[in-house]
Amino acid sequence: MAKKKTKPYKSLASNMLWSTKKQIQYAPLLLVMLVVQTPINVALAYADIYLPSLVVSEVTTNQTIYHAAHSVGLLMLLMLIGRLVQNVFFLSKQNQIGILRRESTFELRNKCLNCFYQIYESKKMRDLSDRATKAVEMWNGVQPISDMPKQIWSLVESILKYFLFGTVVSFVSPWLLPILTAAPLIQYFCNRVYRNWEYKTREQRTDLDKKLHYVILRPEDYGYAKDIRIYGLGTWLKETYHMLCKERKEWDARLTWRIFLSRLADLFFILLRDGAAYAILISMTLKGEITVDKFVLYFAAISSFASLIGGIVSTWNSIHKTSLTLCDYREFMDTADYDGTGKANIENYLDCGIEIKFVNVCFRYEGAEKDTLHNISFTLHKGEKLALVGLNGAGKTTLVKLICGLYLPTSGCIYINGTPITDFKSRDYYRLFSPVFQTIRLPFFSLAEIISGKEEKDTDMDLAERCMVDAGLGEKLKSLPQGIHTKLDKQVNKDGTELSGGEAQKLMLARALYKNAPVIVLDEPTAALDPLAENRIYTEYNRFANGKTSLFISHRLASTRFCDRIFYLENGEITEEGNHDELIKLDKEYAKLYEMQSCWYREDGGNNEIA
Repeated sequence: MAKKKTKPYKSLASNMLWSTKKQIQYAPLLLVMLVVQTPINVALAYADIYLPSLVVSEVTTNQTIYHAAHSVGLLMLLMLIGRLVQNVFFLSKQNQIGILRRESTFELRNKCLNCFYQIYESKKMRDLSDRATKAVEMWNGVQPISDMPKQIWSLVESILKYFLFGTVVSFVSPWLLPILTAAPLIQYFCNRVYRNWEYKTREQRTDLDKKLHYVILRPEDYGYAKDIRIYGLGTWLKETYHMLCKERKEWDARLTWRIFLSRLADLFFILLRDGAAYAILISMTLKGEITVDKFVLYFAAISSFASLIGGIVSTWNSIHKTSLTLCDYREFMDTADYDGTGKANIENYLDCGIEIKFVNVCFRYEGAEKDTLHNISFTLHKGEKLALVGLNGAGKTTLVKLICGLYLPTSGCIYINGTPITDFKSRDYYRLFSPVFQTIRLPFFSLAEIISGKEEKDTDMDLAERCMVDAGLGEKLKSLPQGIHTKLDKQVNKDGTELSGGEAQKLMLARALYKNAPVIVLDEPTAALDPLAENRIYTEYNRFANGKTSLFISHRLASTRFCDRIFYLENGEITEEGNHDELIKLDKEYAKLYEMQSCWYREDGGNNEIA
C-alpha cells in the first residue's frame, strides 16, 4: 500500500509570499500601516526599558528638577505620540483586515459555487472544502487569511527588537546572548514535533467533527422533526452523540497531553535561561561592575529579551500553524477544475431545437468497481419527448446528470446538435436546460425570487405568476396575502410560509418554466404527489412543453404515456425502447412493471384507466 502523503501542500515561504500578495491585492493600505508601525513599535519597546533607567540616572546623578523633568518629560511625550499612532493604526487596520477577510471568503465561496459538480461532489473535495473554510473563519481567536500578514510583520518587528536588545544585553556579558537565544530554539523543535503530529492527524479529526456536527444539527432541523418523534430516533441520536463525543474527548486528551509535554519543555528551558541570565547580572552588580541605573536598564533588557525570544518562537510557531491551514485553502483553490473549451457559441443554440446524441457513453463513479452506465447510445431528437423508466439504481439520474453537463462521461461522447459538449463553457451549457430534480432544497427568499433566481426588482412578475399557475400553484397563490411576494421558511421570516412536499415540487416546476430553456428535464419532480395528481401535472405539462426537447423520469409508468419514446433502463443499459403501446406489446420488463402499477392509474379502483 502506498504511503499516505503528509507533506504540506505548499512551503512556509510560499505561503508567506502568497499571503503578502493577497494583502497587496485586497488591502494595500494594511501593508503600508504595518510597515510604518514596525519601527514605531520597536522604538516604543526600547523606550519602555530605557525610561526607568533614565529616571534612576537623573536621581542618582543629582540632576536638577528642571533637567530631570525635561529629559523624562520629553521621552514620555514621544512615547505618548507613539501610543496614539498605534491606536489610530489599530482601528484602521481592523477595517483593512475585514476587507481582506471578506474578499478571501468570497473567493472561497465562488470556487464552491462554480466548481464542476462532479469534482465538488467527491468526498475528497468536500473534506478539503471544510478544512479550507477554517482559513477564512475565526477559530480560537485566529483567522488565518488575515492573521498571516500580521504575524509576518510581528516576526519582523521581533527580529528588529532582537538585534536592538541583543546589543544592550551583550554589554553585560558576551555569554548572555547565546544563552538567551539557544533555549528558545530548543523549545521550537519540541513544539515542531507537536505541530507535525497535529497536521498528520487532521483528516481523522475532520471526519469525526463532520459526523458530530451532523448529529448536533439534526434535532433543530425542522425537516427531521416528524421522523425523530414518530420513529423514536431521539434515543439513537443521543447515543450517537455521546459515542462521537467520547471519541472526540479521546482526541482532545491526546492533543492536550502533547501540548502539556511541549509546555513542560518550555517551562524547563525558561527556568534554565532566565536563571543563568539573572545570576550573571546580580553577580556583576554585587561586584560593583555596573551602576544602579545600568542595572535597571540591563535587568529590563534581559527580561524583555527573554520574553522577546519566546515571542519570536511563539510567532514562528503561529506562522507555521497558520501556514498549514493556508495549505488547505490553497489546495482547495488550486484543485484542477473542469470547463469546456468555449469553441461553441451558446447563442447559436438557444433559439433552435436541440438534438442530444449519446455515442458509446460509459460512466463510472470515483472509487466504484464497475460502470453505472454501459455503452449508452441513442439520439434524443429536436422537440421529442423521451421518458426514462426503470427500477432504483438502474442509472436514470446518472444519465440525466450527464445530459445536463453535471458529469462527464468516463468514455464515449455526448453531442448537442452535432457539437461535443466539451466545446461549451459549463456556465453557457447550463443555459440549455430547465431541470427539475428529485431532491428539493428551498431557500428563505420570496416565491418570485425563487422562481426567477434573481432579486424581485429584476423579476418579471407577470411571467412568474403565470408559471406558478401553469405548475398547478394558482390556488395556493390566491390564498397567500402577499401573493408571489410571500417569503418561505417561518424560522427565518416572521411572515414566512411553509410549502408541502407536493407544492415545493410544483414551485420547482414553475422555476423551470420561467427559465424557458430549449431542453426540459424532469427527474421525478412529482414524487411527492399522488398518482392521479402526478398524471394531471404531466398531462398539463405536455401542453406547455410542446416544441421543446424533453426528458422525463418517473417510477409511475402511466405518467409517461404521452412521451414519443420510452427507454427502459436496467443495470445501466437500455434494454427496451419504444412508445408505451409498443412496450406493452413487447411484454417484457416494462409491461410487467406497468401491470403491477396499473391499479394506481384508475380513479374508480381499477375500471377506468386515465388517458
